[in-house]
Amino acid sequence: MKLTGKTLLAIGLIIFCVSLSFLLGVYLGQSSLTQIFFSYPGITKRYTKNLFDPYEQAWDIVHDSYLEQPVDDKALMQGSIKGMMEGLGDPYSSYLDPEQFREQNAPLEGEYTGIGAWVDTSGDLLVILSPMPDSPAEEVGLKPGDQVVQIDDEDVTHLGPSLVLKKILGPAETQVKISIIREGTPDILDFEITRRIIQIPSVESEMLEDQIGYIRLYAFGENSFEEFSTSLTQLLEDGAENIIFDLRNNTGGLVDSAIEITSTFLSDKIVLIEEWGDGSKTDYSTTEDPISLDIPLYILVNQGTASASEITAGALQDHDRALLIGTSTFGKGLIQNWIPLNGDNGAVRISIARWLTPNGRQIQNEGLTPDVEIDFTLDDFNAGIDPQLEKAIEIIMTNQED
Repeated sequence: MKLTGKTLLAIGLIIFCVSLSFLLGVYLGQSSLTQIFFSYPGITKRYTKNLFDPYEQAWDIVHDSYLEQPVDDKALMQGSIKGMMEGLGDPYSSYLDPEQFREQNAPLEGEYTGIGAWVDTSGDLLVILSPMPDSPAEEVGLKPGDQVVQIDDEDVTHLGPSLVLKKILGPAETQVKISIIREGTPDILDFEITRRIIQIPSVESEMLEDQIGYIRLYAFGENSFEEFSTSLTQLLEDGAENIIFDLRNNTGGLVDSAIEITSTFLSDKIVLIEEWGDGSKTDYSTTEDPISLDIPLYILVNQGTASASEITAGALQDHDRALLIGTSTFGKGLIQNWIPLNGDNGAVRISIARWLTPNGRQIQNEGLTPDVEIDFTLDDFNAGIDPQLEKAIEIIMTNQED
């Protein structure tokens, strides 16, 4: 049969299409990982397969060459997710495996056994944010910013901070040796600490001399607004003419609680601004009726004042409603969301926005600068004196004389 030019062209096209289909089938069938990647809509829109070639190669190398076989594919998957979160370069975005996620969600029932310190588990090392008052951690001299590197002489720098925290917790009346590195101190510092039952504080208040009301808030929890409002109202009824609001070593908590408590001193004002990745912003204003709009207010802050505490202190400072006294705050200005992964595979915590003060000040890595800067050293603590509180009282007394 004589083939025309058109027939030859048609046959050629058919052979080409069949060959192309075969080659694509072989190419895409080489790895189930490829099929998984390309089945996810976001991947097909944003990436080509070449991006994942090194990952597939590493996956195959592990399964073909690693000494201990068979490997745990689920552990490899979880490790991959952890590495992806670390690749963001954000200290607050992270991955929790299923056990860590369950521990993270376990509620505190008002007490636990340990050393009594609020900690940050978001980075490479476990960091002490602040010791709790009258706790073993405070008694031995742990300070905000201390980074844990050894537990009972065992190097823990290779462990996740959540696992390091588990090693610190333990039965009451047992001892744990914690070794830390501290900024400005060249040597590793060792602390022998006896664990005990820790009562988790909320609000303390008292009337000082000269009708000065003192109120300390330890955390922004679900009931903090009610407890704070009750304490503040009682101080005012008892004749308080000035309020010292102590937010030192308050590592934060619920943003809604921070807005509510800020509302006790402000009316119809912006408390914080959320800034999203696309540049859009959302304002959050006061939500409760104020208790006192005019009583002189002095806020004590330090390096342990973080997150929700910085929201409250920053808003009251921006609106000229309070004088901040102490040292620069921690500088936690990113907002995270916990997103559980399908199945029993833990969750990712990812930074979704940053918050700014009402005047648009950036807090992340910057913190708040007090209006009156004064330090509170370990020597002061050991001597039983509080220069920051004393400074606030001094300013109040000077203002009253004027």
